[in-house]
Amino acid sequence: MGFVLHIMKKKWSVLAVLLVLIVGMVLLYVFGPVAGTMPLWMSILPPLVAIVMALLIKEVISSLFVGILTGTFLMALYGGASPASALGGGLLRVVDTYVVGSLFDADHVTIIVFTMMIGGMVRIITANGGMQGVVNWLSRRARGPRSGQLMTFFMDLCIFFDDYSNTLVVGNTMRPIADKLKVSREKLAYIVDSTSAPVVAVAFVTTWIGAELSYIQDGINAIGLDASAYSVFFHSLAYSFYPFLTLGFVLMIILSGRDFGPMLKAERKARMTSAMETEMANSVSKPAHIIDALIPLLVLIFGTIIGLVATGYDASIWKATGVGFFSKLSTTIGSANSYKALLWASLASLLTAIVMTLLRGNLTFAKIMEEMVEGFKSMFNAVLILTMAWSIALVTKDMHTAEFVSHLLVQWSLSPMVVPMLTFVLAALIGFSTGTSWGTMAILYPLILPSSWLLCQEQGLSVEASMPLFYNVVASVLAGSVMGDHCSPISDTTIMSSLASSCNHLQHVKTQMPYALTVGGVALLIGVLPTALGLPSWVSFLAAFMILGLIVRLVGKKV
Repeated sequence: MGFVLHIMKKKWSVLAVLLVLIVGMVLLYVFGPVAGTMPLWMSILPPLVAIVMALLIKEVISSLFVGILTGTFLMALYGGASPASALGGGLLRVVDTYVVGSLFDADHVTIIVFTMMIGGMVRIITANGGMQGVVNWLSRRARGPRSGQLMTFFMDLCIFFDDYSNTLVVGNTMRPIADKLKVSREKLAYIVDSTSAPVVAVAFVTTWIGAELSYIQDGINAIGLDASAYSVFFHSLAYSFYPFLTLGFVLMIILSGRDFGPMLKAERKARMTSAMETEMANSVSKPAHIIDALIPLLVLIFGTIIGLVATGYDASIWKATGVGFFSKLSTTIGSANSYKALLWASLASLLTAIVMTLLRGNLTFAKIMEEMVEGFKSMFNAVLILTMAWSIALVTKDMHTAEFVSHLLVQWSLSPMVVPMLTFVLAALIGFSTGTSWGTMAILYPLILPSSWLLCQEQGLSVEASMPLFYNVVASVLAGSVMGDHCSPISDTTIMSSLASSCNHLQHVKTQMPYALTVGGVALLIGVLPTALGLPSWVSFLAAFMILGLIVRLVGKKV
């Protein structure tokens, strides 16, 4: 019912949906049933329809719904159903198969519960004055838009171990500061989103490292290479251009005070308005104790770290001799159950906020419960978008979208020197189409690593000559998937960044995409390709940073 009411509020969305359905029905009624094997290229249609429709009508939920319906309709049609029954059956499958199926995933439910508990905790520490205390303390140190953005950037760097924790904690904490300093919600969402995943992707002790090392190890085993996954990952960092260049670009944008594209318009609008300060002004009269917010936030951060160590602990690893502390810690966290750790930490944080509020006597227990429930409710829209995004990801999985894009590379006869570049582009396309960095890595690593190594050997390259290309391919999968994720409106981390910053989701996508494409283009043309041809990576990094600096200087305009 909530979904229907949401759709009905968007009359243009309803008209667009009806138009698409009517045109599709007319065309398919003419052509009739098309039972048989569906052409693989059609697998790209569901995410493509969702993305194009979202950009055109600026409404994401109905767009995702139509994207899912496109997939279920095509699968039913090629299963032998008539157009009318394919549409009716496809409509039912949207809910009973894909929405429900996405919610049957334990990790997805964990993220929903984690997100809701974070919302409840934030609401409580806002009601008890704790968040106002944080704002007052930070405001004395962040005196303008630049220092406020810098503070957001460095907070993102500090919470380097998990992208979900990063986006929710930093976005919710810095949003009042950004409002007070007249930094746009779009800019806040951009800094949070474009700092979190790049940091987590390249750091040694993160919730990503276990999956990354596992995929790399499988690739190493497939080709019989005498090297450890950790060693390959470490060497690949020299070719991880997009994550490092993105971090540098965010810092350049902040320090220069310049923006371009839709972000410039959003920033100038934020500087000209004082409407966002209303919430701040209304809360000044409340008791403001920073400790009421700081302790629950620290419980969330350190609770996550403790949970990661607890769920990944292996006594044999820690008893091993000749292995460094950070190597042991990285292996432990890489083996951890990050979802369980996040769940434990968010529960502990929520309970801490409740107990501290009761002990201080700021609110009655009934009022605390009321605020907590309101915090849960505030997350409904984000949970709905996440659910639809996960559902369309299931559709793309069943329709083999990623396999279609991947096979385009494998079927071509290529020079080994261009494989890293094509790998980066392919990873970006899959990340954009599916909205998941992890899924992209899971798809591409087993396919690309053996293929690229075999191609090098067929071209007669020695092991020594092949290794730099291999490292470049390893990095390109990771970097390309992060870039695609940054550009995708159906990415869960992009959605959560919008949520934490209270920014309109499509506005966040619209303002972030030009920056992501700019950095991605420089990374590809100045980093990935030249290093594959033999240019030292440090030279490419230096040249790339200089070019990005020039772009900011020449294209960007003072806000």
